[in-house]
Amino acid sequence: MQSQRNDKVIRNIRRLIWVYFWLLIFEGALRKWVVPRLSDPLLIIRDPVVVAIYVLAIKAHIWPKNRFIYALGVIAGLSWFVSVLVLQQYFPIKPLLFVTAYGFRSNFLHLPLIFVIAKVFDREEVKRMGWWFLLVLIPLAALVTVQFSASPDAFVNRTAGTGEGLQITAGGGKIRPPGTFSFVSGMIFYAAACAAFLLHAGLVRGIYRNWLLYAGGFALVVATAVSGSRSVLLSELVVISMLVVIFFTRPSALGSFGRNVLIAVVLLLLASRLPFFKQGVDILSDRFTESAEATQTTVATNLIDRVIEGFTEGLSHLDRIPWAGYGLGLGTNAAAKVLVGRTIFLLSEGEWPRVLLESGPVLGLAFIGWRVAFTVWLGSVCYRSLRGGEILPIILYGSCFLTLLNGQFGQPTNLGFAVLLGGLCLASTEREYYRKRPVAAEAPPPPEQSRRLPRRSAYAERLHDRTSASGGANGSVDR
Repeated sequence: MQSQRNDKVIRNIRRLIWVYFWLLIFEGALRKWVVPRLSDPLLIIRDPVVVAIYVLAIKAHIWPKNRFIYALGVIAGLSWFVSVLVLQQYFPIKPLLFVTAYGFRSNFLHLPLIFVIAKVFDREEVKRMGWWFLLVLIPLAALVTVQFSASPDAFVNRTAGTGEGLQITAGGGKIRPPGTFSFVSGMIFYAAACAAFLLHAGLVRGIYRNWLLYAGGFALVVATAVSGSRSVLLSELVVISMLVVIFFTRPSALGSFGRNVLIAVVLLLLASRLPFFKQGVDILSDRFTESAEATQTTVATNLIDRVIEGFTEGLSHLDRIPWAGYGLGLGTNAAAKVLVGRTIFLLSEGEWPRVLLESGPVLGLAFIGWRVAFTVWLGSVCYRSLRGGEILPIILYGSCFLTLLNGQFGQPTNLGFAVLLGGLCLASTEREYYRKRPVAAEAPPPPEQSRRLPRRSAYAERLHDRTSASGGANGSVDR
C-alpha cells in the first residue's frame, strides 16, 4: 500500500515537471501579450511548482541526499544570513527581505530540481520531452520569422509588462526575435536543446518520425537565420562539437552521420530560398564582423575573448570586493526595479561578477566552485554513459554545461533552462544511484477459480475434486 502511494506521488511529480516545462516556454507570452499587467508576479510563476515538487519528493522519500545538495544548503543558508546582516542597516525590512529572498531563489532554490528530475524521469521520458521540444519548434520558428519581419514597435514585438521599451536590436532596423519568451535569451537555450535532440535522432535511427525530424530541422535553420543573435548560432555549434567527443570515444556511433549531413544540406538549401533568409543571414554576418572590427581582432578571436571574459571579469576585482559582498539579490534586475524603480544592472551584467559582488569573495567563490564542481561531475557521468554506449547524455550536456557554469541565474528563463536541461541530461544517463526510488511490488496473480462444469451436482463436484489423502478433503468427515 505504501509503495502504491509513493508511485502515485511520483507520477504527480512527473506531471509537475511537465508543468514546469510548459510554463518555461509560455510564461513570456503571458507576460507580453496575455496579462502584461501581471508581468512582475509572473517572473516567479514556476517557483510554486518547484516548491510543490520538493514537498512531494520528500513525501515519496526521494528527496536527493548527496554532497552537492548538502554543500548547496550550507552555502545558501550562510549567504542569506550574511546578506541580511549587511543590508539591514541600509534598507527597511520589507525591501530587504524581498531582495535577499529573490537572490536566494535565483541562486539556490531551483538547483535541487536537477536531481529530482533525474530520480523520476528515465531515458524514454527524456526522449518524450524532446519530441515536444521539436514539435513546438515548428510554430515557434514561424513566430520568430513574423517578429523579424515586423517593425520593432509592432504588437508581436512588445516587451514584457506595460512599458514602452523595445526588444534588443540586431541591426538593419530589425530586433532579435524572442519568440514566446520575454527576451532572445530564451531562444538561445531552446535552439540548443532542439539541436541536441535533432542530433541524437540523426545518429540513432527510429527515435522520432522522419516528418518531425525534417520539419524540426528546417524550422531550426530558419529560426537561426532570423535570430539576429550570435549566441543562438554558437549554442548550436557547441552542441554539434560534442560529435568530436563521440568520434574519439565511440566512432561506430557516427555510422549514419554522412547520410544526415546530406539531409541537413538539402534543408539549408531549401531554407535559403525564402525571401527573409538572406536578410537574416546578412544581419547575423554583419554582427560577427562589426564586433571583431570594434576590438580589432578576427571573428574567432573575438568570440574566444568574449567567452573567456565571462569567467575572468569578476575574478580580476576580488581584492576590491567587501568580504561579505553587497548583499544577495542586489545584482538582479528584479531587485533594481524595487530599489530604484527601473530594470538595470546595479552591480554587473556578467554572472560570476554578480555572484562575487553580491556574496563576497568567500561565499561567492564557494557558490562558483559549486557550479564548476557540479558541471565537471555531470560531464564525467555523461562521458561514462558514452563509453557504455549511450550518446544522448553527452549531446544534452553540450546544450547546458555553459549555462550551468556561468549562465545568468538572475534571469528566470536562463535559470529555468539550466535546471531543466541539466535534469534531463542527468536523467538520460540513468545513473542508478540517482534514480533509485520506491517501486511498488507487483501484485500476485489472483488464484485460479475452479470452474464448475455445467449440469453437475454438488455431490459429483465433491467426487471430482477429491485429492490424495495426504493433502485433500475427506468428504463428510470434514463437515
